[in-house]
Amino acid sequence: MSSSSSSSSAESVARAAREAANLMQTISSSQKSAVLKRIRQVLEERKSQIIEANKQDQEAAQEEVAAGRLSSSLFKRLDIEGAGGQKFAALLQGVDDVDKIADPIGQVTLARKLDEELAMYRVVCPVGVCLVIFEARPEVVVNIACLAIKSGNAAILKGGKEASRTNQILATAIQHAIATAPMQGETAFPERAVQLVATRDEISSLLEMDKYVDLVVPRGSNALVRYIQNNTRIPVLGHADGICSTYLDADADTRKAVHVVVDAKTSYPAACNSTETLLVHASVVGSVFVEVARALLGKGVRMHVDDRARAAIDGANLGHNDVANLVVSATDADFGHEYTDLDVAVKVVDSLDDAINHINAHGSKHTDAQASGKSGAKRGGLAHLGANDLDAQD
Repeated sequence: MSSSSSSSSAESVARAAREAANLMQTISSSQKSAVLKRIRQVLEERKSQIIEANKQDQEAAQEEVAAGRLSSSLFKRLDIEGAGGQKFAALLQGVDDVDKIADPIGQVTLARKLDEELAMYRVVCPVGVCLVIFEARPEVVVNIACLAIKSGNAAILKGGKEASRTNQILATAIQHAIATAPMQGETAFPERAVQLVATRDEISSLLEMDKYVDLVVPRGSNALVRYIQNNTRIPVLGHADGICSTYLDADADTRKAVHVVVDAKTSYPAACNSTETLLVHASVVGSVFVEVARALLGKGVRMHVDDRARAAIDGANLGHNDVANLVVSATDADFGHEYTDLDVAVKVVDSLDDAINHINAHGSKHTDAQASGKSGAKRGGLAHLGANDLDAQD
């Protein structure tokens, strides 16, 4: 596609999205709910076609991985079915969950009397047109479409080419659902409230269209987010890294620590909220940490450890045959690295303050966790990091 034709195509998409966003201002909560219910219904009806398209994407992507043109972490995000159909079931449940959320539009969040017969109200309203750019993870098409509908916004979606077949069939299903949803009220739901674009040229053109697009949301690699931030005047909502830490406190419970760390690292290592750094209080490096290390090694996790963590591992009988290959010495770069794989950097610290300082220096304020005992008072420390914070207590 030539640059002129791609620009024309992008402008058509953007203009239609703006018109849809304007109409969305008048859409009732019941109409949004009817559309969401219809989306769920159509996705369930077309499950076999969606999964077949996804299998074709995975087969093509496997060849790209073998050729070194696609990372294994991106490949792992492609599957939409999951073991026993669990991911697809979660996708459908997600549509139901969004439908059940109270409609945020029109809610008054602040009211203040300024003078006699003069009051000021802060009322929630839609953003307008959101351009969402993402890599792999085709379920994002459904996630964002449903959230946009619920919040009264129009969405332009651009997924990674590695999931092009799945993205297209999902977008087509959603557009069909919008077009065939039962009417609720006098205003028809705008059929182009959710649109999919396919090329980088279209994205380059859309990033220049601040006349139509109100917000850009990039979801993906550091390189993707930085590129978007550096190539548009439109406001960008996005984080560049998912360097997430878990801290084992001095009074951490062994059973709970093992469960938290193993789940945070291995349940979905390609996700941006997977733990990449494990910080261990020095007082538990020979006890709690040893059991955590044993569990991680059992899951095939490669551990990039500092000297004190290595000493604890060497001094313990972990009963694992591959310790030499799975335990390596950490470098400074390991503590600011997003692995998105079965790797974790390990550092021993002498206090909660040391852990906080390390996270502030190397983390990305995405998602950080601590495993602590009954005190609970220490939770305030990690809360000051400005990230999502999980505190696992006894």
